[in-house]
Amino acid sequence: MAKNVDTVPIEVCILTVDHDIKGIVHVSKYTNTNRELTDLLNDKERRFLAVTNAEIYPRNNHQSPRKYNFLEIHMDYVLMVHPSAQAVFKDSGKSQEDINRFRDLRLKLNQTRPF
Repeated sequence: MAKNVDTVPIEVCILTVDHDIKGIVHVSKYTNTNRELTDLLNDKERRFLAVTNAEIYPRNNHQSPRKYNFLEIHMDYVLMVHPSAQAVFKDSGKSQEDINRFRDLRLKLNQTRPF
């Protein structure tokens, strides 16, 4: 399979109502570096988010993750996409603080119920 030379892989955590998904999304290398994911997610033409090397973790149970080489997630089901701590916070003094903030947000999302 040929790699697209116009994209850059970013390891992400994706939260949906029922699952946590870890994987890699590919963003344009021509986008401003701190807007890569934002531009990808706000693209009105895009209805699905392509994820490679995906691991799906069901929420509220302790099942083993399901693994997929390729997965498409409908954008309507995505609550949040966050770069993985390893990819974003290399050698950063703020990493633990940011990771804790992400965990707090995740806990709040788990407590909310859709109507």
